[in-house]
Amino acid sequence: MPLADAVPNPYHPSLMRIQDYTDETADVRTLKLQFVDDAEAGEFTGWEPGQFGQFTVFGAGESVFALANAPWRPNGDRDLAPTIECTFRMVGKVTSALRAMSKGQVIGFRGPYGNHFPVDDWKGRHLVFIGGGIGMAALRSAMLDVINRKSEFGDIVILNGARSVADMVYSDEMPSWEQVDGVEVVRTVDPGGETADWDGQVGLLPNVFEGLGLDPENRIVIACGPPIMLHYLFLSLGKVGYSPEQVVTTLENKMKCGIGHCGRCYVGPFSVCRDGPVVTWAELNQLPEDY
Repeated sequence: MPLADAVPNPYHPSLMRIQDYTDETADVRTLKLQFVDDAEAGEFTGWEPGQFGQFTVFGAGESVFALANAPWRPNGDRDLAPTIECTFRMVGKVTSALRAMSKGQVIGFRGPYGNHFPVDDWKGRHLVFIGGGIGMAALRSAMLDVINRKSEFGDIVILNGARSVADMVYSDEMPSWEQVDGVEVVRTVDPGGETADWDGQVGLLPNVFEGLGLDPENRIVIACGPPIMLHYLFLSLGKVGYSPEQVVTTLENKMKCGIGHCGRCYVGPFSVCRDGPVVTWAELNQLPEDY
Protein backbone atom coordinates (compact mmCIF):
# COMPACT_ATOMS: atom_id res chain seq x y z
CA MET A 1 0.00 0.00 0.00
CA PRO A 2 1.44 3.43 -0.90
CA LEU A 3 2.47 5.47 2.13
CA ALA A 4 0.20 8.31 1.01
CA ASP A 5 -2.78 5.94 1.28
CA ALA A 6 -1.67 4.37 4.57
CA VAL A 7 -1.10 7.65 6.45
CA PRO A 8 -3.76 10.32 5.87
CA ASN A 9 -2.45 13.87 5.70
CA PRO A 10 -3.66 15.65 8.87
CA TYR A 11 -3.30 19.01 7.13
CA HIS A 12 -5.60 18.10 4.23
CA PRO A 13 -8.75 20.25 4.48
CA SER A 14 -12.31 19.46 3.51
CA LEU A 15 -13.90 21.79 0.98
CA MET A 16 -16.66 24.01 2.34
CA ARG A 17 -18.98 26.27 0.38
CA ILE A 18 -20.03 29.66 1.74
CA GLN A 19 -23.83 29.36 1.93
CA ASP A 20 -24.45 32.71 3.56
CA TYR A 21 -22.90 35.32 5.82
CA THR A 22 -23.87 38.02 8.31
CA ASP A 23 -21.91 41.22 8.83
CA GLU A 24 -21.93 41.67 12.60
CA THR A 25 -19.94 44.93 12.47
CA ALA A 26 -17.88 46.84 9.90
CA ASP A 27 -14.97 44.40 10.37
CA VAL A 28 -16.60 41.26 11.84
CA ARG A 29 -18.41 38.67 9.73
CA THR A 30 -20.10 35.33 10.48
CA LEU A 31 -19.89 32.70 7.73
CA LYS A 32 -22.29 29.79 7.26
CA LEU A 33 -20.54 26.88 5.56
CA GLN A 34 -21.57 23.48 4.21
CA PHE A 35 -19.52 20.57 2.90
CA VAL A 36 -19.06 20.46 -0.87
CA ASP A 37 -18.75 16.65 -0.79
CA ASP A 38 -21.94 14.91 0.37
CA ALA A 39 -19.90 11.86 1.42
CA GLU A 40 -17.75 13.98 3.74
CA ALA A 41 -20.88 15.58 5.17
CA GLY A 42 -22.27 12.12 5.87
CA GLU A 43 -19.09 11.04 7.67
CA PHE A 44 -18.77 14.21 9.72
CA THR A 45 -19.03 13.42 13.44
CA GLY A 46 -19.98 16.92 14.59
CA TRP A 47 -18.43 19.00 17.34
CA GLU A 48 -18.90 20.08 20.93
CA PRO A 49 -19.10 23.68 22.22
CA GLY A 50 -15.68 25.28 22.57
CA GLN A 51 -13.93 23.29 19.86
CA PHE A 52 -12.27 25.07 16.95
CA GLY A 53 -11.24 24.56 13.35
CA GLN A 54 -8.70 25.67 10.79
CA PHE A 55 -10.19 27.65 7.92
CA THR A 56 -8.20 27.97 4.69
CA VAL A 57 -8.31 30.62 2.01
CA PHE A 58 -6.47 28.95 -0.82
CA GLY A 59 -3.54 31.10 -1.93
CA ALA A 60 -3.66 33.25 1.21
CA GLY A 61 -3.24 30.88 4.17
CA GLU A 62 -5.28 29.55 7.09
CA SER A 63 -6.60 30.91 10.36
CA VAL A 64 -8.05 29.37 13.51
CA PHE A 65 -11.62 30.24 14.51
CA ALA A 66 -13.98 28.81 17.09
CA LEU A 67 -16.95 26.83 15.78
CA ALA A 68 -19.56 29.41 16.65
CA ASN A 69 -22.97 27.82 16.13
CA ALA A 70 -24.83 25.38 18.34
CA PRO A 71 -23.15 21.96 18.18
CA TRP A 72 -24.20 19.60 15.42
CA ARG A 73 -24.50 16.06 16.73
CA PRO A 74 -25.43 13.23 14.33
CA ASN A 75 -27.56 11.47 16.94
CA GLY A 76 -30.53 10.55 14.78
CA ASP A 77 -32.59 13.72 15.24
CA ARG A 78 -30.62 15.95 12.88
CA ASP A 79 -31.95 15.49 9.35
CA LEU A 80 -30.21 18.51 7.87
CA ALA A 81 -26.67 18.46 6.54
CA PRO A 82 -24.12 19.86 8.99
CA THR A 83 -23.67 23.61 8.80
CA ILE A 84 -20.59 25.17 10.38
CA GLU A 85 -20.48 28.82 11.40
CA CYS A 86 -17.42 30.87 12.27
CA THR A 87 -17.16 34.51 13.27
CA PHE A 88 -13.96 36.39 12.47
CA ARG A 89 -12.53 39.89 12.53
CA MET A 90 -10.71 41.25 9.50
CA VAL A 91 -7.21 41.97 10.84
CA GLY A 92 -4.64 40.55 8.41
CA LYS A 93 -3.88 38.81 5.12
CA VAL A 94 -6.00 35.68 5.59
CA THR A 95 -9.00 37.32 7.21
CA SER A 96 -8.95 40.14 4.63
CA ALA A 97 -8.97 37.53 1.85
CA LEU A 98 -11.78 35.66 3.62
CA ARG A 99 -13.81 38.85 4.01
CA ALA A 100 -13.48 39.47 0.26
CA MET A 101 -15.10 36.13 -0.61
CA SER A 102 -18.70 35.82 -1.75
CA LYS A 103 -21.56 33.36 -1.36
CA GLY A 104 -20.92 30.21 -3.35
CA GLN A 105 -17.15 30.36 -3.14
CA VAL A 106 -15.17 27.51 -1.56
CA ILE A 107 -12.72 27.51 1.36
CA GLY A 108 -10.99 24.75 3.32
CA PHE A 109 -11.84 23.40 6.76
CA ARG A 110 -10.20 20.91 9.06
CA GLY A 111 -11.35 20.03 12.52
CA PRO A 112 -12.93 20.00 14.98
CA TYR A 113 -9.95 20.25 17.31
CA GLY A 114 -9.33 20.69 21.01
CA ASN A 115 -11.33 19.92 24.12
CA HIS A 116 -14.70 21.49 24.84
CA PHE A 117 -16.80 23.23 27.45
CA PRO A 118 -18.14 20.66 29.95
CA VAL A 119 -21.74 21.70 29.32
CA ASP A 120 -23.27 18.55 30.79
CA ASP A 121 -21.41 19.16 34.06
CA TRP A 122 -23.24 22.48 34.35
CA LYS A 123 -26.72 20.95 34.51
CA GLY A 124 -28.72 22.45 37.36
CA ARG A 125 -26.28 25.36 37.76
CA HIS A 126 -26.81 29.07 37.11
CA LEU A 127 -24.60 30.27 34.24
CA VAL A 128 -22.99 33.58 33.32
CA PHE A 129 -21.48 34.07 29.86
CA ILE A 130 -19.13 37.06 29.65
CA GLY A 131 -17.79 37.99 26.23
CA GLY A 132 -15.55 40.91 25.37
CA GLY A 133 -15.69 41.94 21.71
CA ILE A 134 -14.89 39.09 19.30
CA GLY A 135 -14.47 36.85 22.37
CA MET A 136 -18.24 36.30 22.24
CA ALA A 137 -17.66 34.10 19.18
CA ALA A 138 -15.84 31.49 21.27
CA LEU A 139 -18.76 31.37 23.74
CA ARG A 140 -21.65 31.38 21.26
CA SER A 141 -21.76 27.62 20.62
CA ALA A 142 -22.00 26.77 24.33
CA MET A 143 -24.39 29.63 24.93
CA LEU A 144 -26.78 28.54 22.17
CA ASP A 145 -26.52 24.94 23.35
CA VAL A 146 -27.65 25.76 26.88
CA ILE A 147 -30.36 28.15 25.65
CA ASN A 148 -31.73 25.34 23.47
CA ARG A 149 -31.65 23.07 26.54
CA LYS A 150 -32.73 25.73 29.03
CA SER A 151 -34.83 23.35 31.15
CA GLU A 152 -31.64 21.52 32.18
CA PHE A 153 -29.99 24.63 33.65
CA GLY A 154 -30.69 27.39 36.12
CA ASP A 155 -30.79 31.10 35.29
CA ILE A 156 -28.60 32.25 32.41
CA VAL A 157 -27.03 35.71 32.23
CA ILE A 158 -25.28 36.83 29.05
CA LEU A 159 -22.97 39.85 29.39
CA ASN A 160 -21.93 41.11 25.96
CA GLY A 161 -19.36 43.91 26.00
CA ALA A 162 -17.74 45.98 23.27
CA ARG A 163 -15.61 49.06 22.85
CA SER A 164 -18.47 50.92 21.19
CA VAL A 165 -22.02 50.38 19.98
CA ALA A 166 -20.69 49.89 16.45
CA ASP A 167 -18.40 47.08 17.69
CA MET A 168 -21.15 45.03 19.37
CA VAL A 169 -21.34 41.55 17.81
CA TYR A 170 -24.55 39.49 17.51
CA SER A 171 -26.73 42.57 18.00
CA ASP A 172 -29.49 41.13 15.82
CA GLU A 173 -29.55 37.84 17.76
CA MET A 174 -29.68 39.15 21.31
CA PRO A 175 -33.44 39.91 21.36
CA SER A 176 -34.19 36.25 20.56
CA TRP A 177 -31.88 35.07 23.35
CA GLU A 178 -33.67 37.05 26.02
CA GLN A 179 -37.09 35.90 24.83
CA VAL A 180 -36.31 32.56 26.47
CA ASP A 181 -37.59 32.37 30.06
CA GLY A 182 -34.74 32.55 32.54
CA VAL A 183 -32.28 34.21 30.14
CA GLU A 184 -31.10 37.78 30.81
CA VAL A 185 -28.97 39.71 28.31
CA VAL A 186 -26.85 42.64 29.52
CA ARG A 187 -25.15 44.83 26.92
CA THR A 188 -22.35 47.23 27.77
CA VAL A 189 -19.91 49.48 25.95
CA ASP A 190 -16.76 51.15 27.19
CA PRO A 191 -17.08 54.75 28.43
CA GLY A 192 -17.13 57.00 25.39
CA GLY A 193 -18.41 54.22 23.13
CA GLU A 194 -22.09 54.94 23.68
CA THR A 195 -24.40 56.79 21.28
CA ALA A 196 -27.26 59.18 22.02
CA ASP A 197 -29.84 56.40 21.64
CA TRP A 198 -27.88 53.67 23.47
CA ASP A 199 -30.10 51.96 26.05
CA GLY A 200 -27.56 49.48 27.44
CA GLN A 201 -24.98 49.93 30.15
CA VAL A 202 -21.78 51.97 29.95
CA GLY A 203 -18.72 50.66 31.74
CA LEU A 204 -15.87 48.17 31.60
CA LEU A 205 -16.96 44.54 31.73
CA PRO A 206 -15.44 43.69 35.15
CA ASN A 207 -17.17 46.69 36.74
CA VAL A 208 -20.49 45.95 35.07
CA PHE A 209 -20.28 42.33 36.21
CA GLU A 210 -19.67 43.39 39.82
CA GLY A 211 -22.67 45.71 39.58
CA LEU A 212 -24.96 42.81 38.68
CA GLY A 213 -24.53 41.39 42.19
CA LEU A 214 -24.77 37.75 41.11
CA ASP A 215 -24.47 35.34 44.04
CA PRO A 216 -21.59 32.87 43.45
CA GLU A 217 -23.59 30.03 45.02
CA ASN A 218 -24.25 27.27 42.46
CA ARG A 219 -23.05 29.44 39.58
CA ILE A 220 -20.53 28.92 36.77
CA VAL A 221 -18.89 31.79 34.87
CA ILE A 222 -17.77 31.25 31.27
CA ALA A 223 -15.67 34.10 29.89
CA CYS A 224 -13.63 35.00 26.83
CA GLY A 225 -12.06 38.26 25.73
CA PRO A 226 -8.79 40.15 25.51
CA PRO A 227 -6.17 39.07 28.08
CA ILE A 228 -6.28 42.44 29.85
CA MET A 229 -10.07 42.13 30.23
CA LEU A 230 -9.73 38.63 31.66
CA HIS A 231 -7.05 39.77 34.10
CA TYR A 232 -9.31 42.39 35.66
CA LEU A 233 -12.37 40.17 35.41
CA PHE A 234 -10.62 37.47 37.45
CA LEU A 235 -9.76 40.09 40.07
CA SER A 236 -13.43 41.10 40.22
CA LEU A 237 -14.57 37.48 40.42
CA GLY A 238 -12.22 36.78 43.31
CA LYS A 239 -13.32 39.98 45.02
CA VAL A 240 -17.00 38.96 45.05
CA GLY A 241 -16.38 35.38 46.15
CA TYR A 242 -16.02 33.18 43.07
CA SER A 243 -13.50 30.35 43.31
CA PRO A 244 -11.13 29.59 40.40
CA GLU A 245 -12.89 26.25 39.90
CA GLN A 246 -16.16 28.08 39.12
CA VAL A 247 -14.68 30.04 36.21
CA VAL A 248 -14.06 28.65 32.72
CA THR A 249 -12.29 30.38 29.85
CA THR A 250 -10.73 29.50 26.51
CA LEU A 251 -7.20 30.23 25.28
CA GLU A 252 -8.42 30.72 21.74
CA ASN A 253 -5.77 33.34 20.99
CA LYS A 254 -3.01 30.72 21.36
CA MET A 255 -4.30 28.14 18.84
CA LYS A 256 -2.06 27.57 15.83
CA CYS A 257 -1.79 24.41 13.67
CA GLY A 258 -4.69 22.73 15.46
CA ILE A 259 -2.98 19.42 16.22
CA GLY A 260 -0.01 20.40 18.40
CA HIS A 261 2.66 19.59 15.80
CA CYS A 262 4.05 23.06 15.12
CA GLY A 263 4.85 23.73 18.78
CA ARG A 264 3.68 27.34 18.68
CA CYS A 265 0.73 26.72 20.99
CA TYR A 266 2.76 25.41 23.93
CA VAL A 267 2.58 27.25 27.25
CA GLY A 268 5.21 25.38 29.24
CA PRO A 269 4.19 21.71 28.91
CA PHE A 270 0.59 22.63 28.06
CA SER A 271 -0.45 22.34 24.39
CA VAL A 272 -3.40 24.64 23.77
CA CYS A 273 -4.38 22.78 20.58
CA ARG A 274 -4.38 19.34 22.21
CA ASP A 275 -4.89 19.95 25.96
CA GLY A 276 -7.09 23.03 25.52
CA PRO A 277 -8.28 25.50 24.56
CA VAL A 278 -10.89 25.29 27.34
CA VAL A 279 -9.46 25.65 30.86
CA THR A 280 -10.68 26.69 34.28
CA TRP A 281 -9.25 29.71 36.03
CA ALA A 282 -7.68 27.22 38.46
CA GLU A 283 -5.90 25.44 35.59
CA LEU A 284 -4.82 28.76 34.14
CA ASN A 285 -3.14 29.59 37.44
CA GLN A 286 -0.92 26.51 37.00
CA LEU A 287 0.57 27.78 33.73
CA PRO A 288 3.87 29.71 33.68
CA GLU A 289 3.59 33.20 35.12
CA ASP A 290 4.85 34.86 31.94
CA TYR A 291 1.71 33.66 30.17
